[in-house]
Amino acid sequence: MPQDRIALRPAAPRDSARLLLIRPDAAAAAFEDRALRDLPTLLRKGDALIVNDSKVIAARLHGRRLGRGAYEPAIEATLVKRLDGSRWTGLVRPAKRLAIGDVVRFGAEGKVCFLDQLDATVEAKGEGGEVTLAFAFHGAVLDQVLKERGNMPLPPYIADRRAADERDRSDYQTMFARELGSVAAPTAGLHFTESLVRDLRNHGIALHRVTLHVGPGTFLPVKAQDTSAHRMQSEWGSISAETATALNAARRGGGRIVAVGSTSLRLLESAAAEDGTLSAFSGETALFITPGYRCRAVDAMLTNFHLPRSTLFMLVCAFSGLETMRRAYVHAVAAGYRFYSYGDACLLFPAPQL
Repeated sequence: MPQDRIALRPAAPRDSARLLLIRPDAAAAAFEDRALRDLPTLLRKGDALIVNDSKVIAARLHGRRLGRGAYEPAIEATLVKRLDGSRWTGLVRPAKRLAIGDVVRFGAEGKVCFLDQLDATVEAKGEGGEVTLAFAFHGAVLDQVLKERGNMPLPPYIADRRAADERDRSDYQTMFARELGSVAAPTAGLHFTESLVRDLRNHGIALHRVTLHVGPGTFLPVKAQDTSAHRMQSEWGSISAETATALNAARRGGGRIVAVGSTSLRLLESAAAEDGTLSAFSGETALFITPGYRCRAVDAMLTNFHLPRSTLFMLVCAFSGLETMRRAYVHAVAAGYRFYSYGDACLLFPAPQL
């Protein structure tokens, strides 16, 4: 894929992004070029859209190890999961330069902070650069310092080409974001605007919220030659009883369940019975969807274009078919679509069941 197709900024306005309609049950040329603002006319009255309302943490910190020699290496930490009021697990680079007991001082990076320094002690080390950091501050004070001092954790294909800035603090959040806990945006939701939501509701299309806190494992490439050897990192999610009841009623009335993003889809499938009936859910999920999996609770899916060899690309291939998605990506490249987190989107319908 041409590198200039990787979007470094979102479309403005957000619903002006392009939308590729993919219908595997149609003819061989089952692709239609549309725009996100066309979504209300591409769905039908009674359908229900499900969005992920998780909010991205300003989780990327930069600092230096304290006091063991003349040269102390620069440290980059991406916080992943809060353990208690002062302790987080995180991914650190370079992890091999840190030992248990080391103290890392995270700098202000030019920001105006009400505290001069943020120190964290390395409590434990795991595989793949994961560490447990115990911060010197606790609770709401720590939250405020992280908000001021942290940067948005842009994915590598953006962060390697430009630094995160103040625009990303709003650009990398969906309009639905309210439950703090993700280290990556549920990017399909980035395309929505107040105007688009209003048009959807005027067309009789309901919108419901679920929460799945996105971890870094969702976006890691699959290195195993056999996908059964790949292990998804678990992520916490919840679906309320009220939402489950409303979605079951929508389906009984002939409406379709449309997942906005892979995170919403994985959570819905984690909460679904064999017949597709949804129940309230609260807990961890590590569901890994690969070709051969048949979705029980989701009838259509809005998603961005994903990295090759990623669990996300495997998921969309499971949903609409491997060959269909290969052809769709060839079409998208040739037609000039923008790729990945800040890029364009596609509306997928499932492959016919054989």
